[in-house]
Amino acid sequence: MANTFSLILVIVTLVTGVVWVLEKLVFAKKRQEKVAEVEAQTNGLDAAVVEKVKMQPWWIENSVSIFPVIAAVLVLRSFIYEPFQIPSGSMMPTLLVGDFILVEKYAYGLKDPVWRTQLVETGKPERGDTVVFKYPPQPSIDYIKRVVGLPGDTVRYSSKKEICIQSPGETSCKQVKLSNVEESQFIQNGIPLIQLDEKLGEVGHQILVNPLRRDRVEAYEPRNGVNEWVVPEGQYFVMGDNRDNSADSRYWGFVPEANLVGKAVGIWISFEFERDADSILPSWIPTGVRFNRIGGIN
Repeated sequence: MANTFSLILVIVTLVTGVVWVLEKLVFAKKRQEKVAEVEAQTNGLDAAVVEKVKMQPWWIENSVSIFPVIAAVLVLRSFIYEPFQIPSGSMMPTLLVGDFILVEKYAYGLKDPVWRTQLVETGKPERGDTVVFKYPPQPSIDYIKRVVGLPGDTVRYSSKKEICIQSPGETSCKQVKLSNVEESQFIQNGIPLIQLDEKLGEVGHQILVNPLRRDRVEAYEPRNGVNEWVVPEGQYFVMGDNRDNSADSRYWGFVPEANLVGKAVGIWISFEFERDADSILPSWIPTGVRFNRIGGIN
């Protein structure tokens, strides 16, 4: 859907842009010449007739009016920032359902908006980044997760729900630091989730774990039952902050660099959708605004 919208945006920009250029270079001059020709034949025209002859056809007027706006939207959305909505709880407590986030499109390279070919390289993901990417098994869908493993890393995820990372050149696996264990406000299947502080690289953030849920090791990919992954070159290992409610690299594999959309950098608005089961309001209508969530993302 996102690629379809990008394609439509590019086509509309090109069409209106061509009309805008032709209006400036050709059409306006032809109308002016027509006015001069009619004036020469009639020894002058009143202002109303002149204005009517000079008037732009509706399709030119509309194209000239919307081209600057649509071109600005294309540049902003394709190369600078793009808004996304959080549809699931896989990144709780960092991101909640109803959060609307801004994604920095230029963080990991400038790509053309339709075929996503990299035009300019501007940077690489760092450990701990919250990234939006095209879901590898179905690239028409956008996912958001946190970067855990970089190219060349060996990542292990233990039965105690702890991450261990061995970077290239290192001789041992380093445990990712966890601290401040406490019961969270979030409940899953009637069970209060445990909240912990985690530090990946230089990024500190919070994660959630279900203390009674066993990780589905038998569903791990690419090797069922094996809790170790060696990240290939040009790819990344990602996980959700809600560790027991996230479909991530443990279950479907690595994220190729070409699939990266950008880095999530801020929440610009956050809506609540909590209502009673007997509410007559449609589920998509917000019930409130969480102003305290507006701001940057860890």
